[in-house]
Amino acid sequence: MQRTLPFVLITLLASSALAASPARYFPPAGAWEHIAPAEAGLDPAGVAAAVQHAIDNESKDSRDLTVMQQASFGREPMNEPLGPLGDRGAPTGTIVRHGRIVAEWGEPERVSATFSVTKSFLSTVVGVAIDRGKIPDVNSPVRELVQTEHFASDRHARITWDHLLRQTSDWEGTLWGKPDWADRPPRDVPIEEHKKRVHGEPGAAYKYNDTRVNLLALAALHVWRKPLPDVLRESIMEPIGASSTWAWHGYSTSWTEIDGKRVQSVSGGAHFGGGMFIDARDMARFGLLTLHRGRWGNRQLLSEKWVAQALTPTDVQPTYGYMNWFLNTDQKLYPAAPASAFVHTGAGSNLIYVDPEHDIVAVVRWIDGRAMNGFIEKLLGAVME
Repeated sequence: MQRTLPFVLITLLASSALAASPARYFPPAGAWEHIAPAEAGLDPAGVAAAVQHAIDNESKDSRDLTVMQQASFGREPMNEPLGPLGDRGAPTGTIVRHGRIVAEWGEPERVSATFSVTKSFLSTVVGVAIDRGKIPDVNSPVRELVQTEHFASDRHARITWDHLLRQTSDWEGTLWGKPDWADRPPRDVPIEEHKKRVHGEPGAAYKYNDTRVNLLALAALHVWRKPLPDVLRESIMEPIGASSTWAWHGYSTSWTEIDGKRVQSVSGGAHFGGGMFIDARDMARFGLLTLHRGRWGNRQLLSEKWVAQALTPTDVQPTYGYMNWFLNTDQKLYPAAPASAFVHTGAGSNLIYVDPEHDIVAVVRWIDGRAMNGFIEKLLGAVME
């Protein structure tokens, strides 16, 4: 059942029993301590200004996400959605410092599509497979484990897991009825010319492309041999105490057979619908996990080695790590943030801002993407200690 809260301009909750402390805190399932900003070393007025900035700069896109999807990608051929999209509520967010919630606004328990933040959950189930030895080497060819027609050609056989995670595979083909050329084609090249272009060597060029992201999801399904939402739930979401309200959807066309059973391959990016439907608090838990480099309490759910790889810049796109771990390399992405900060981001805009230097996680949903740097500037301006 979807849980919702009425729209709130800003809620800054205090806990008089809890003294401000930078000691690590990991919220248990079903509960999360709230403290006043000042107890977490933040100026209350500065936090309030950041929240108001997020509210005042709501995305101009429709709250009907099907309408938004068509407005965002309507110029593209074959753009009809194949998975659910639904609608969304008011601007929403959660700010966490030292593990505790210091501010919330909007509807932090409302479940809705988070678009390409889904990619970070996808890369995480691949990371768990690497950590457990199901994939022996991120630089090994996918073909070694996934012997389907998708990796049969000489060029495709050279595509590695790293290429798919970094969106540098330049894979050519059609998956679930969506050809690679139909996703985000260049504006200055006629589509018929774009369809005929010569594809390059894997790793040579970066291209944000959901058809290829969905290929990674299918490849991961072949490795795990069970639905990826089950993998994510068992290995990540239950251990971090996430709610049971999230859901990871695929397409009406994305069914395949694994060990004699019909299984849905989930959408990795939600350009064509589907993907992760989740609330802001569960997004914040995931952000807290990545802030702590894969550790939750006394458990290492993702290895530090994997997180370090995910945060390594892609040679041909230095602000991109692994599958929507967007990096602030040279402070190009967000000048107001430290270079060490990173975000899990998706259309909407949906963002999980992770700032290890200041021990902050901020989930900001339905903000105009151009306003995010201003939000960060105001939030970090509130840091007193």
